Amino acid sequence: MAGSLAGDGVAVAGRRHGGPLIVTEDMELLDDLLRLCAAAGAEPEVHHGPPGRRGGWERAPMVLVGDDAAARCRGAGRRKGVMLVGRDQDDPDVWRRAVEIGAEYVLRLPDSEGWLVEQIANAAEGVGRPALTVGVLGGRGGSGASTLACALAVSAARTGKRTMLIDADPLGGGIDVLLGGERVEGMRWPDFAQTKGRLGGGALEDSLPALHGLRVLSWGRDDEVVIPPQAMRAVLAAARRLGGVVVVDLPRRVDEGVAEALAQVDLGLLVAPGELRAVAAAKRVAAAAGMMLDDLRVVPRGPYASGLDGGWVAQAIGLPLVGELPREPGLLAAQDDGTPPGADARSPLARFCAAFWAQVEAVADTGSVTGPPGGATV
Repeated sequence: MAGSLAGDGVAVAGRRHGGPLIVTEDMELLDDLLRLCAAAGAEPEVHHGPPGRRGGWERAPMVLVGDDAAARCRGAGRRKGVMLVGRDQDDPDVWRRAVEIGAEYVLRLPDSEGWLVEQIANAAEGVGRPALTVGVLGGRGGSGASTLACALAVSAARTGKRTMLIDADPLGGGIDVLLGGERVEGMRWPDFAQTKGRLGGGALEDSLPALHGLRVLSWGRDDEVVIPPQAMRAVLAAARRLGGVVVVDLPRRVDEGVAEALAQVDLGLLVAPGELRAVAAAKRVAAAAGMMLDDLRVVPRGPYASGLDGGWVAQAIGLPLVGELPREPGLLAAQDDGTPPGADARSPLARFCAAFWAQVEAVADTGSVTGPPGGATV
C-alpha cells in the first residue's frame, strides 16, 4: 500500500476513530505501517513530526514513531502508547532515541508485525478492561444451567452493563428460545464456523440479534453440532475485548471448542441439583472442567433429597458455594409467554443474579499486554 506525504498532517481518507498516529518520512516504513493498519482494520493519521494542532499527540490512542523521526519528536509531551519502529536490528543508538521520546517499546520489523497488528486493532476498538466472562455448566441434563445463564445476562443488561450471551452448547436447542428471539434476524454460530484469526469486536456485536438489552450468539434449529476451536477462540476473544459482561452457556462435555471457551472464562458456575446421582454426575463435570478453569464454584438447586442441603452439595463436589439457586414458581409459564428468565427484577431468580453481580463487580482486570517478538520494553 503506497502512502502520500504531500504536506504535513495528511490524514488517510475515511480515517476510523481510534487509528494510530504515525510519525515518519520513510516511505518504505510508512508502506509497512499502513499495511499493518489495514490488517488491523484501522486507518491512521500520518505526520512528519508531532501534530501541530493542540492535543493531536496526546489524544491519539497510540503513536508509532519511525526511526527517522525520533529526533523531531524529542519535544513532544510524555505519554503512554509511544512505540519506536524501525528495521535495523543492530542499531546501537536505538535505546537512546527511545528514551528521548519516552517510547514504551522498541519494535523491529518484520519480527514484531503480528504483535503490532494486535495492538493497533485494540487501539482502534478502544480496548480497555476486558469483559468479566462467566461460564455456566450443568451438573447433569436439565439442571437449569441455561436458565441461570440467561437470567445472569438479562440481569447484567438491566443495570446498563454491556452484555453478550454466548450459547456454546450446540445440543441445547438454542438459548435464543429462552429469550423469545428465535425468529429475530441476526447471525448464528454457523455464520462464524469458518472464522480464524482475529474477529473485530464491534463487527461481532453489530451482527448478533439484540434481545432485552443484550446481544446473543445462539444456534439455529437445523445446524451442525460442532464449534471449531479456532472459531470459539476468535468469537470469545472478540466478545471479551468489548468489555462489560460475557455469559457463556457451556455443555457438560468438554471437546476442543469447549476447552477454548473454558480458557477464556474468568469464573465458572456449576449448577447441581440436590440429588445423589446429580451430585455424582456434577462431580465428574467439575473434574473435567476444572482441568482448564481455575475458578469454578457450585450453585446447588433444590428440591433436595432427604438429608441434603446446599452446603452438603458443595462439600460433596468439592467446590466453593456461591449460593442456592432459588425456586421460582411460574417460570416455565412466563417463558411460554416470551418472558425470559430474570426479566422480572423482583423475582427470586433476578434477585439471586443481582446479588451475584454485586459480589463480583470488583473483580480485577485479568488482561495484560505482553511484549512484542523482535522488540523490547524500554
